[in-house]
Amino acid sequence: MVDIAAVKQYLMGLQDTICAGLELIDGAGNFITDEWQREQGGGGRSRVLNRGGVFEKAGVNFSHVSGDKLPNSATAIRPELVGRSFQAMGVSLVVHPNNPYVPTSHMNVRFFVAEKAGEDPVWWFGGGFDLTPYYGFEEDCIHWHQVSKNACEPLGDAAYDEYKKWCDEYFYIKHRNEPRGVGGLFFDDLNKPGFDKSFEFMRSVGNHYLEAYVPIVERRKGVEFGDREKAFQKIRRGRYVEFNLVYDRGTLFGLQTGGRTESILMSLPADVGWEYNWQPEAGSEEAKLTDYYLQERDWLSN
Repeated sequence: MVDIAAVKQYLMGLQDTICAGLELIDGAGNFITDEWQREQGGGGRSRVLNRGGVFEKAGVNFSHVSGDKLPNSATAIRPELVGRSFQAMGVSLVVHPNNPYVPTSHMNVRFFVAEKAGEDPVWWFGGGFDLTPYYGFEEDCIHWHQVSKNACEPLGDAAYDEYKKWCDEYFYIKHRNEPRGVGGLFFDDLNKPGFDKSFEFMRSVGNHYLEAYVPIVERRKGVEFGDREKAFQKIRRGRYVEFNLVYDRGTLFGLQTGGRTESILMSLPADVGWEYNWQPEAGSEEAKLTDYYLQERDWLSN
């Protein structure tokens, strides 16, 4: 049985838990809460921390939107959804740090259900989390992927390999021919294990996010940096913006379904830059990011 109310209750609690955890490690900033309603149906609760002690911008958004029909972009891919009403809910977050030695992180867990009188609902879970460093550290990558693997326990050992590969393929900036970061987990259209097991897995991913990210932040937030590192951070943030606006499914779905633009685009960094034909100095730490860290690899075999 599909329990929409239970999913919503979990997601709203997850938003509370993550915001509290991020405020604790930031030490200076607090999230502001912006509750909103969507004219076409549903609404949400956006929370944003700006210019904190550790985080330049952290956005943690809960949304629950509904409608009588889906946009053509959705039904073209899933024709069985034509003529169905829908509900989509989830928690989505992006954390952009002040210190370039602290990576940006992203997490999303979501649930979709489409209903039609006289027919069984069509539903699925999706989500994952991924890490986008500016300066790489092997121990951080190994920790991130070990927690990612631990999060996959409800579905068994094979799930990590499958969803890590999917993450590497999904968070790829095709026009730059490079990954966005060092990956993690990505899954979508999950329903075959049944509702209870699928919901359990989605909760596991959401519950492991702070465990994956907070230790990395603690290790790197005090590292000294200067103008060079900040300039490089802005350039790499530009890659992040490019991916979100060109390829990201959640961003595109939100905009195409008349979602709240301010909430959808809260994932974008406050300070970002583009330099024409910028290239890192050969052999530099900036070059090492793309030459070594942004390469497909099995971090847990090290």
